[in-house]
Amino acid sequence: MVKISKRMKEAAKVTDKLKRYTVDEALDCITGFPKVKFDETVELHLSLNISSKSSDQSIRGTVALPHGLGKTIRVACFCKGELELKAKEAGADFVGSDDLVDKVSKGFLDFDVVVAAPDMMRDLGKLGKVLGPRGLMPSPKAGTVTVDVDKAIREVKAGKIEFKSDKQAGIHVGLGKRSFSKEKLKENFDQLLDAINHAKPASVKGNLIKTASLSTTMGPGLRIDL
Repeated sequence: MVKISKRMKEAAKVTDKLKRYTVDEALDCITGFPKVKFDETVELHLSLNISSKSSDQSIRGTVALPHGLGKTIRVACFCKGELELKAKEAGADFVGSDDLVDKVSKGFLDFDVVVAAPDMMRDLGKLGKVLGPRGLMPSPKAGTVTVDVDKAIREVKAGKIEFKSDKQAGIHVGLGKRSFSKEKLKENFDQLLDAINHAKPASVKGNLIKTASLSTTMGPGLRIDL
């Protein structure tokens, strides 16, 4: 028999598993969940009407959240020469070329986003098995492989995030922190959902999103009526 924590029991009192909530209702419920010892992330979980086996139906894109994620994003920038100075001035937490590649290959992963100059991608190929599984490999589509490393770094630090579908045809991404006001979370939600819908492949017929739910890091999921 699965033992349910006291906190989850309290959260269950303000939720209905069978109900499909409006976004406003769900956010109201989330504020009523028992608090934990850290500022939880409010998460959006989507099940998509795509075939994950079809390469032309994968979803990937970026969006600038109006209010960011509410956390400090640590950026590692792989670049050489004068770009290193630009990266440092833009606020990159770790900057380097061969030295940084070597450091990461030995297990250093104390960063959240990777930005790279195009001439570093051959070297980063050596780190595919390290960065790939963690979703850290930069890409031109996400705007993280670019000669304008300073611009990319500033955008990431300001709240630009990447979303992409997984092997189960889902997208799971943070919206912000529970300490955010309801209005800020709603604005981030609207911006993110709009960007995902705009990334709908031409080969997908009907609605892109099958089901949606909102949750906190430690809380139950609330089904959303879109």
